[in-house]
Amino acid sequence: MIDAALTAANVMMRVAARSVLEVEDRVTTPQLRVLMLIALNGLQSLGSVAAELGVHASNATRTCEKLVQAGLIARSDDPADRRFIQLELTSDGAGLVEQVLRHRREAMADVFAAMSPGEQSAVTASLEIFARAAGDEPSRDGRFTFTLEP
Repeated sequence: MIDAALTAANVMMRVAARSVLEVEDRVTTPQLRVLMLIALNGLQSLGSVAAELGVHASNATRTCEKLVQAGLIARSDDPADRRFIQLELTSDGAGLVEQVLRHRREAMADVFAAMSPGEQSAVTASLEIFARAAGDEPSRDGRFTFTLEP
């Protein structure tokens, strides 16, 4: 059981890694993490980006500045407190995130296409049970929703 789950996790990590490779000519992995964070949670502060990435604020600032220069995120003052900056996806940034998610979904669909309808149903049910047992709900759009907190 454990070995089967680890094998499946390995396949899923390969699918995710390949989806990242689709955009490696445009963004680095940390930059993609920022884009995915904003896509999943909406407006973010530099502090929240730094905390999520587990890096110093200056590193998050440099990463985000490159994304601003690339036209993938926009920076604005927080209307509630102008000392803080808000970060949001631009349409180009949202398009890049959607490209990654589309590739991920297509790759997973290819794996499922190699299964019989009965196997597809069994695997789907098993994965939903697994996600619930881990305290999560199945993703409906292919986004990772994990945090690194214990």
